[in-house]
Amino acid sequence: MKKLVGICTLVVLLYSCDQKKEVQPIEISPEELHNAVDKVTEIMIHDIFSPPVASRIYAYPNIAAYEIIALESEKYQSLTGQVKDLTQIPAPDTSLQLNYQLAALIAHMDLSRRLIFSEERVIKYRDSLYLGWETKNPEVFKASKDYGLQVAEHIAQWMDKDNYKQTRTMPKFTVNTEDASRWQPTPPSYMDGIEPHWNKIRPFIIDSAAQFKPAPPPPFSMEKGSDFYKELKEVYDISMEITKKGDTSEEVAIAQFWDCNPYVSVTRGHLMFATKKITPGAHWIGITKIAARKTNSNFDDTLYAYTKTSIAIADAFISCWDEKYRSNLIRPETLINEHIDDSWKPVLQTPPFPEYTSGHSVVSGAAATALTDVFGDNFAFDDDTEVAYGLPIRSFSSFNTAADEAAISRMYGGIHYRAAVEIGVGQGRDLGAFVVGNLKMKSTQKLAAQ
Repeated sequence: MKKLVGICTLVVLLYSCDQKKEVQPIEISPEELHNAVDKVTEIMIHDIFSPPVASRIYAYPNIAAYEIIALESEKYQSLTGQVKDLTQIPAPDTSLQLNYQLAALIAHMDLSRRLIFSEERVIKYRDSLYLGWETKNPEVFKASKDYGLQVAEHIAQWMDKDNYKQTRTMPKFTVNTEDASRWQPTPPSYMDGIEPHWNKIRPFIIDSAAQFKPAPPPPFSMEKGSDFYKELKEVYDISMEITKKGDTSEEVAIAQFWDCNPYVSVTRGHLMFATKKITPGAHWIGITKIAARKTNSNFDDTLYAYTKTSIAIADAFISCWDEKYRSNLIRPETLINEHIDDSWKPVLQTPPFPEYTSGHSVVSGAAATALTDVFGDNFAFDDDTEVAYGLPIRSFSSFNTAADEAAISRMYGGIHYRAAVEIGVGQGRDLGAFVVGNLKMKSTQKLAAQ
């Protein structure tokens, strides 16, 4: 009899322990969001996405996750009616136990999975998280997962109407060899111009790709007294000064820090291979993470920062690429090799698309404006984004000083003229101000550093 009582007691205790496991809360930290974003960046580097396409990959998952958070939080409001063609996400079943942060993170990962090539890498990462969450609380996990995937599907249907798929089948860019001012493919790979139809992608906030059309570059002229030739010669002269200083110069350090070229061709004898790095947008997404961590931002505030910044970056690429293939301007490397020094090479490898305006300058201006709106001006930070690629930390007194350095880095790198960087960063700031002014997401309170 005593033995039977003991067995029954053990069963009750085991059942009780199991029940306690089932009702453990699932807490989603901002670090889990950072890790999910970092995983997407890691996969994009592996898959070699171009800078414009990478900006699209960041924006949609953030919007999907943000829309879920906006349902629960009184601090945030939906982007429906603000972002182009976005309709309200499905309402959740309020009779179920739902963790909104968990649902948001699941929606984020599912949209990311749809947007990259190496889906299995996201799935492996996702499933490792699923196991832990389900073990803690199966009921909450299932309800949150089902709702997150439902929202992801809703956003995916909206995403599929942004003309991206249509641009995949449009003709390649035709190089004009008869006009000396027009862009030509550059060494060492002589790649085709990437994303010539990016201005056909549906923007998020700006009215159209051409809304922030910049002033045209100086008229093309190889006359030595012309404004254009002066800018060309300036690129060459700066590079010569940098060469005298050596590879350890501050200018080289700045150029390399902001290189952010996802595909650099390297030739070793008869062997050619690529080195892979982050894109300009990814660098600024990394800065967003740094700022969110510095302010000890919670999950919702971190997601807000990622969403606003990624939208500004995505629209900046649409605006910049619209101008690139309109002006279709030749790169410094081509003209310097032809008219000044046939052995000259830029510090950075020239990327495969027209020169004007500078993509990094436009994107940096827009991202810095969005981040300043979120975290405030004079927000000092240490940028360790490039440490993974063997480059040291650089420190900045504000997002705008970082944007200015990113812009001038393109001249130090020998890949842009002065007009492209100075007008470009202004183009980005004007666009960023428009995004900030028209995107009503929360109160005007800044997230101050702790």
